Amino acid sequence: MAIRAVLFDVGGPIDTEVKHEALVDAYLARALLAVGVEADEAAFIEASNWAVTSFAPDAYAAIIWRLCDGETGRAREAQRLFYVDWAEERAGARMGIELRPGIDEVIGRLHQRGLLLGLAANQPKRVVAELDSVGLGEYFSHREVTGHHGFRKPDARLFLRACDDLGVAPEETIMIGDRVDNDIFPAKTLGMKAVLFRTGRHQHQQPRSLDEVPDAEVRTAEELSVALKQFARRGLRARASQQRPRDCRLPGAESR
Repeated sequence: MAIRAVLFDVGGPIDTEVKHEALVDAYLARALLAVGVEADEAAFIEASNWAVTSFAPDAYAAIIWRLCDGETGRAREAQRLFYVDWAEERAGARMGIELRPGIDEVIGRLHQRGLLLGLAANQPKRVVAELDSVGLGEYFSHREVTGHHGFRKPDARLFLRACDDLGVAPEETIMIGDRVDNDIFPAKTLGMKAVLFRTGRHQHQQPRSLDEVPDAEVRTAEELSVALKQFARRGLRARASQQRPRDCRLPGAESR
């Protein structure tokens, strides 16, 4: 089936989130210190890696839990500070989208080729305005994220809502994301092609089964462009093979 649409996660493929993740780590360390847990850099890195390799649905909560060493009272209070008390402050400190070099050109070319583009991201509503501010929002026909409908990846309803809005089947869609658990597995389960963008906190996450193996892995916008062209070529070859005339000789007839 020909590819008609491409879904993008925002954090990772579009937004490098380098400064954002550093800001998150600073607030995590602050919350832990407030409950009497002082973690050095090595311990923090170990906790972050553990959260990723254990496929924690919420890496930040997992880091807190790991560094609190199973002390539920401290972990609960640290999470409250991070997620509730300081949520607005953290949001205000974020500087907007850190645009990945070259990704604007990739998205622009996909749009020019007539592919339908959509968002598939666990993000607040404001991210759409941030995409508009860097000149990318106009390329996306499906402009909803978790903040609009409440679905969070890996919930399949988020992907299906995007496909329905774009008027395409999952089999006609490519998903581009940076997490095996949140992006690749649900996309492939629905029949989509899936590209793993290895970047950020989850860049070393590995598939746990054949069902989680991406159709392609990339690390830069240039590599993504090459991978998408390869998908297009495969689609053209598949259509060409389907359109070849069938051999009309009768069974048993010999060629001369």
